[in-house]
Amino acid sequence: MQPLDPAEIRASFVNCSRGEAKSVTLPSDIPWDKRDFLGWRDAKAPGRAYLVVPHGDEVIGLSLRAAPSPKSRLRSNICAFCTTTHPLTDIALFTARLAGKAGRDGNTVGTYLCSDLACSAYLRGELKPSVPQPKETLSEEERVERMSEKISRFVARVLETR
Repeated sequence: MQPLDPAEIRASFVNCSRGEAKSVTLPSDIPWDKRDFLGWRDAKAPGRAYLVVPHGDEVIGLSLRAAPSPKSRLRSNICAFCTTTHPLTDIALFTARLAGKAGRDGNTVGTYLCSDLACSAYLRGELKPSVPQPKETLSEEERVERMSEKISRFVARVLETR
């Protein structure tokens, strides 16, 4: 992903007000060259998360809400973006208000993702999930492409009414 400065990140948000975007706690020390998108949880408000992704020829930022993780470690689930298997405690339901009037009316879309939004790091082997992973025959490049397509479809759902 191309490096972005704080002003570019804040200006990219499409599903929150300018005031909300201004109050976002931004991450520091981002390894841009190892990320396909920028995703983080707000350290000051754990139920808030943010996703900034290249989408077509622009950069789109999404404000997300994270549902509390279940307490059970006996089951697992798969991240909708990177297809990494995690215990249920490491997967969260993230919802995003739709852009425009539909979002102001309270309409949302949601998906289950790695609770730390570190999909790029899991795909590249920088982080290891705590449960065994199914064997995949796709190369790292193909897995990154698959993840990019899934992210693009999620962003397109948020932008549908914009």
